[in-house]
Amino acid sequence: MIRRRDWFKYVFSSILGLLTVVAKPSIIAAQAVNKEAQKRNQARLLTQIGEKYLNEGRASEALESWKTATKIYRQLGYEEGITGSLINQNLALQALGLNRFACNTLLQALKLNIDTKICAILPQQSTESTTKLLIAAIDKQKHLPVNLFAWHNLGDVLRLIGKLDESKVVLAKTLSIAQKTSNVDNHEILLSLANTQEAIYKQARNKYYEVEEPDFKNEIVELIQQQALNSLEIYHQVNLVSANYPVTQLKSQLHHLSLLIDFDNFLTTELNLGNSKLVEIRNQIQQKIQPSVNIILKDSSIFSQLSATQLVYTKLNFANSLSQIPDQQLRSLAIEYGQSALQTAKSTSNQRIKSYSLGTLGKLQPEKSEVYFLKALSLAQSIQAEDIAYQWQQQLGNLYKKQGRAKEALTMYKSAIDNLAHIRDSILSSNIDIQLFFQQEVEPVYRDYMKLLLKDSNPNLKEVIQINERLQTAQLENFLNCGKLDLIALNDIPDLNSAYGIIHIIDLDETIEVIVQSSDRSLHHYSVEANIVKDNVSDLLWSLQDQKLATIDVQQILLPSQALYEKLIAPIASYLPASGTLIFILDKSFQSIPMSILYDGKNYLLEQYSIAATLGSRIRYPKPLSKKRFTALIAALSKPSPSLLDRNAPKGVRSLPKAKEEVKDVQSQTQSSLTLLDEKFTTPRLEQEISKNNFPIVHISTHGQFSSDPLKTVLLAYDKVINIREFDKLLKGKIQTDADAIELLVLSACQTAKGNKRSTLGMAGVAAQAGARTTIATLWLVDADSTALLMEEFYKGLKNGIPKAEALRVAQLVLMKNPKYAHHYYWAPFLLVGSWL
Repeated sequence: MIRRRDWFKYVFSSILGLLTVVAKPSIIAAQAVNKEAQKRNQARLLTQIGEKYLNEGRASEALESWKTATKIYRQLGYEEGITGSLINQNLALQALGLNRFACNTLLQALKLNIDTKICAILPQQSTESTTKLLIAAIDKQKHLPVNLFAWHNLGDVLRLIGKLDESKVVLAKTLSIAQKTSNVDNHEILLSLANTQEAIYKQARNKYYEVEEPDFKNEIVELIQQQALNSLEIYHQVNLVSANYPVTQLKSQLHHLSLLIDFDNFLTTELNLGNSKLVEIRNQIQQKIQPSVNIILKDSSIFSQLSATQLVYTKLNFANSLSQIPDQQLRSLAIEYGQSALQTAKSTSNQRIKSYSLGTLGKLQPEKSEVYFLKALSLAQSIQAEDIAYQWQQQLGNLYKKQGRAKEALTMYKSAIDNLAHIRDSILSSNIDIQLFFQQEVEPVYRDYMKLLLKDSNPNLKEVIQINERLQTAQLENFLNCGKLDLIALNDIPDLNSAYGIIHIIDLDETIEVIVQSSDRSLHHYSVEANIVKDNVSDLLWSLQDQKLATIDVQQILLPSQALYEKLIAPIASYLPASGTLIFILDKSFQSIPMSILYDGKNYLLEQYSIAATLGSRIRYPKPLSKKRFTALIAALSKPSPSLLDRNAPKGVRSLPKAKEEVKDVQSQTQSSLTLLDEKFTTPRLEQEISKNNFPIVHISTHGQFSSDPLKTVLLAYDKVINIREFDKLLKGKIQTDADAIELLVLSACQTAKGNKRSTLGMAGVAAQAGARTTIATLWLVDADSTALLMEEFYKGLKNGIPKAEALRVAQLVLMKNPKYAHHYYWAPFLLVGSWL
C-alpha cells in the first residue's frame, strides 16, 4: 500500500459535503443581508479555492485560503462555518504531514481544550483516561452533521498519529450516533473504522517482527489473526452499506484486497516457521484473493469517478496489490495501472503524486528502475518531501550496490539516513508509519550502509561508528515511541578517564564487526564470521536464561564465554589498557550477555576491568556521584501485591520478603532516605515524591522484566505494573535540566524475558525515560542474600568516592571470591548502563 495518504480517501467528498453544510443561510436582519451575504460568498469562494489548491497538491496555499475563510466566519459569528473551515484546515495540515497540528485544529473545531494532551504524540496520559474524556465530549455536544464530520476527521487523525485505540473509540461512537441521525451518511465513517481496525492489525503484525520471545510471539500471532479477521469483517460491512455509493465501495474493496494479501504473507511466514495450525485459515484467505481482484476489475469504471489525486493513489495501491500476487498476467496489469496513474499525475501540478507514481513504477519495472527512481527522487527533493525521498534513495542505494557501483550506493544510503534523521526529529515523526515500519524498512538502510563502508580496503571506521550510533539511538526512540532523546555521544565528552576502551560490537548479519577506540582515540577494526559467534551467543543465553541457572554446571557457561572472548576480545586485546574501564556498545544479539562474564581461560573480563554498557555510544553527560548528594528514594515490595496479577507482569514471580533487609541496608549506607514499602509503593506516591523532592539516588527493589516488547518491559509497584513508556511521566516528574537528573537508578530484582537478546535496549530505555545518568539492573532474578551483600559493598564503595562502574566491579568480586556465591548466577547478572563515573 502507498502509505501516509489516508486523508485523501475522503477529502473531496468531505469538502463538498461540508460546502453544503456551511452554505446554509442563517436568519438575519433584513438591513444586513447584502453585507453579510457578500462576506458569506467570499468565504464560500475561499473554501472552493482551497479545495482546488489541495487537489493540485498546493496544500500550503489551501491552508491559507481556509484560514482566511475561518476568519470571515468568525467575524460573522457563524459557528457552523467556523467549524467547517477548521475541518478543512485540518485536511491541508494532513497533506503537509503536520498531523499533530491537524489534530489540534480539530480540537478547536470541536471546542475541546488543547491542554488535554489528546493530540500529544508522547503517552502523557493513559489510553483509558483519554478515551473516557473523548466519549464524554461526544455525548455532551449537539449531534449536528458538521460536528459529527469533525469527530469523524478527528478519528482519522488520531489513527495517523498512532493513537489507534482512541481512534477506534471515537469512530465507533460517531458511527453509532450517525446511524441515528438524519442527513448523515455513515458509510464513510464505517470505512474509517475499518481502516483503523486494519491499522491495529498492522501494528500487531509489525510488533510480531520486533518481539523476540517465543511465548510473547505466540500471543501476538493469536492477536494478529483476530485483528485481521475483524478488519476484513468491517470491510465486508462497508461493501454492504455502500451499495449506492460506488466510490466508497471501491475504496473498501481496495483496502480489503490489500489486507488479504498482507495477511496471507504473514500466515505464509508463520507456516514456513512450522506453525501448522494456520494451514486452514491461510487456505481460506488465499481463496478470497482472486475473487477480490475480479470484483475490482469488473467495476473498474468507478475509478473514473475519483478526483485526479484520489485516482492516482487508488490506482497505485491497486498496482501494488496486483504486483504481490504470483501471476504474470496480474503483474503486467499492475504495470498498466501504474503507468495510468503516472499519466493522471502528470496532468496535475502535484509533484508529490508524480514522485509516488514514478517510484512505484520503479519497483514494478526493475529493468527501468534507475530512471524511474532518479526522476521520483528529483521531484521529491524539489518539494523537500524527505519522507518519500529517503525511499527512492534507499532503492537506488540497493540498486547501485548490486551493480557494484559502491561510491554511488554510499551517497544514496547516506542521504537516505540523513533524511530519516530529519523526519524523526521533525513534526513528521508524528506520522505512524515511521514508527511502525522501523525494523522492516528503516533499519536496513543503516546496516546496508555500514556493510558497504566496511567493504572498502581502508574503511572509514569513524563513519561506521557514527552510523551505528544513529541506528542505536533511533532504535531506542522507536522502542520508547518517543521524540528525540537528550543524549550525548561519547566522542563529544572532553575528559574521559585516561584508562578506557570503547568497544563497538556490530551485527551485520553475515559478519560481526568489532571496532575498538583506545584511550588515544585511535580506532582499530576486526571482523569475524557471524555464524561462528552466534552459535556461542545462543548457547550462553540458553544457560543464562534458564530458570535453573543456579544449579547449571559452570562448564556450560565457561565454554561459550571463552569462545566469545577468543572471537571478540582477544583480537583487539593489544589495543586495550591494562586496567580501567571498558565501555561496550552492543548491537542486537549481544545485549543480554553480561560482558563481565567473558573468560580468557584464566580470568573473567570483570577481574581486569570495570564494565559499562551504552546504547549507540550515547548517554547523559557523565558525572561522578557527589558525596554531598547521597540521599535516596527507596521503594520495595516485600509481600504479595495486586500488580502480580497483571497480564503484563513477569510470569511465575512471587513476593520478595527479603526486600525489607535490602531496604535497611541501603538506608544505612545513605545519608538520608525516604522509603516506600509495600502499600506505600504506589505509582501516585512515587510520582508525587519524585516531583517534589530531588533524589540523586533512586533504589527500587521489586520485580522487573526486560523484554523486546515495550509493554512487557515493566516494574511492579504495589498497585499496578508500570511499563517502560510510562516512566517518562512517572519518574521524570520535575527533571527539566541536567542538574536535576537522577544520578543513579538501581533496579535490584529484574529479569530478562526468556528469549530476549536485547536487555540493554530495555535498560537504556528505563534510564532515558527516568532521566537517569546511570542505571544498574539485573539480567536475571538473583538470590536475595547475595544481592543484599553486593548492594552493601557497592554503596560502601560509592561513599568512599569510587566511580560507579568500579564500585560495582569491586562488589561483584566480593561475591565471586566468596565460595558460597562463586557461581555466575550470583555475581554475573549486574549490568551498568550509562555513566560509569
